[in-house]
Amino acid sequence: MSNSQLTAGIVAGRTDAEALASNFSDLHPPLDNHEARVAADRCYFCHDAPCVTACPTSIDIPLFIRQISTGTPEAAARTIFDSNILGGMCARVCPTENLCEGSCVRETAEGKPVEIGLLQRHATDTLMAKQSHPYTRAALTGRSVAVVGAGPAGLSAAHRLALKGHEVTIYDARRKPGGLNEYGIASYKAPDDFAQKEVAWLMQISGITMVENWMLGRKGDGDLAELLAEYDAVFLGMGLSGVNALRLEGEEKDGILPATDFIADLRQASDLAALPIGRDVVVIGGGMTAVDAAVQAKLLGALNVTIVYRRSRAEMPASSFEQDLALSKGVRIIEHAAPVGIIGNGAVREIEFAYTKAGPNGLEMTDETFRLKADQCFKAIGQTLGDTPEEIKIAGGKIITDGIGRTSMARVWAGGDCTHAGEDLTVTAVAQGRDAAEDIHSFLMEG
Repeated sequence: MSNSQLTAGIVAGRTDAEALASNFSDLHPPLDNHEARVAADRCYFCHDAPCVTACPTSIDIPLFIRQISTGTPEAAARTIFDSNILGGMCARVCPTENLCEGSCVRETAEGKPVEIGLLQRHATDTLMAKQSHPYTRAALTGRSVAVVGAGPAGLSAAHRLALKGHEVTIYDARRKPGGLNEYGIASYKAPDDFAQKEVAWLMQISGITMVENWMLGRKGDGDLAELLAEYDAVFLGMGLSGVNALRLEGEEKDGILPATDFIADLRQASDLAALPIGRDVVVIGGGMTAVDAAVQAKLLGALNVTIVYRRSRAEMPASSFEQDLALSKGVRIIEHAAPVGIIGNGAVREIEFAYTKAGPNGLEMTDETFRLKADQCFKAIGQTLGDTPEEIKIAGGKIITDGIGRTSMARVWAGGDCTHAGEDLTVTAVAQGRDAAEDIHSFLMEG
């Protein structure tokens, strides 16, 4: 190994292959059959269970846990997939501490919830390992739907529409489907190429055609009017392709890039030892993306990694579990600070911050500043919607939809992070894609 944590600059090979394999191994190893039965026995099988209410896809959690406890994990998986076709990925990436497990009666009474996420993974993995698809398409309807975006919302909508007997074509701007699940989450949350395995399993429903490297509105591809001329309905689930800027002089310097780009490059890297990382890394932001970028930078061998957030830790969008994970890996979190300057000649060398405080008009900068060394600076202060058709009503930088995903344009639905109802969560996007598909089906069958 030619480099180490102490090597200056942005270099590859800061740690050896054995350490990298350990660092990026499964964050939550799966339960075996015995462990799953023991974990399932802790469930009270509540009537009007609060965990179900807390789940954006409304999975019948007590039912699937009871099915595990009786030794039928395949039946449990079917219960999960009926509500959430991407239940395998959601079991890995959902902030369960804020959702189902955070609402668990055991959590309230004992401070230790039923391990719903791990139990969900046990069930879904068991069924998916059989390499068979549990669903059969309805009779063909002769109707067709275009889905723009192969992320969680698009995949969920496409599967439900295909299940109903419609012909579906998914158009995606990237070379691989999966969206956020493939390009936007930490590698240790879904190792072993799980995102692609899940897509392949989902596609077994048949009736779905995938078109990759196709962007809505890009010259040579197609626009919304063309899709509406060819298909009976269109679902938009393209996520957020832009990244908010720091709006600081020098933001174009080498070493400053979106955290999403870093995570995507890491997820697609065939050799992590060849991926360059800085010695001193600063991540600006407080959400899941900031934590994923910071932790992975540390796991790649960066010496000093610091997350800087403008408000308090309690106000960080990242869950307390994610924050604690970052701290456990050696990431430093500085709260109540915002960037005010970028220092460096051609490449970033330091980031200057000012401490913040709450004022009568909101967050205010103080006169007290400090600097952090930075070979690399990852921006994780939110994403923005890319180019959208002029006919679609936009507000606050997001597509406006009603409660079932209808946009301002006839025969066009939308869901996921590109909409005002998006929450930057895989599970929420899945729910919105599913619900929009149900409404599209009703619309098509009425026509």
